[in-house]
Amino acid sequence: MGKNIIKTRRFFCRVLFIIAALACLGWADSWQELKSTAGTVTSVTAGFSQEKHMKILARPLVSQGKFLFKSPNSLRWEYTRPLKSILVLHNGKTRRFVQKDGRLVEDASAGLQSMQVVVQQITQWLNGRFDENPAFEASLAIGQKIVLSPRDAAIARLIQRIEILLSNRPGVIASVTIFESEDSFTKLIFQNVVLNTPLDDALFQQVFTLDDEQ
Repeated sequence: MGKNIIKTRRFFCRVLFIIAALACLGWADSWQELKSTAGTVTSVTAGFSQEKHMKILARPLVSQGKFLFKSPNSLRWEYTRPLKSILVLHNGKTRRFVQKDGRLVEDASAGLQSMQVVVQQITQWLNGRFDENPAFEASLAIGQKIVLSPRDAAIARLIQRIEILLSNRPGVIASVTIFESEDSFTKLIFQNVVLNTPLDDALFQQVFTLDDEQ
């Protein structure tokens, strides 16, 4: 009798755990809901902290900055410290500006093409289109998490997986972690997220720091 009671309790505990885990999925219990929720977001303004973790580092390398997104495909990604740089995507064109001799100059290096792929991927995520990159297999995981696994072996040698943690606020991404290897990963943590405020196109066209505008 006692054993049956213990088994029954364990069974109900497991059921409660599963129900709680499903509830944690919130607005992310299907790809269609993700896209529908993201469709209500016209703009995003946020700060971010970028942590680079490597086994050889005693402490992670930390950068900070701000980003702006205007639906459907305008993005401004600005590092404010330790070094200033600005990456903008607008009307299908990507431009990058770096600080040199105390001023921002345009960077037209060969690495810009790969960066364009990255920022276009970010705009896809902000539009709720997590499952539309053919290079990655996307899956919904318990705990408001989306896991992107590379389909191609060549990509897998550079990126093992990407984990996107969704916020409790519908339409908001809490963090993105890119695992390059077992001992190396980059984590982006978003703070002070503001949704659906009007953003002028000039923010994605003109070169100035956001601090200059305040």
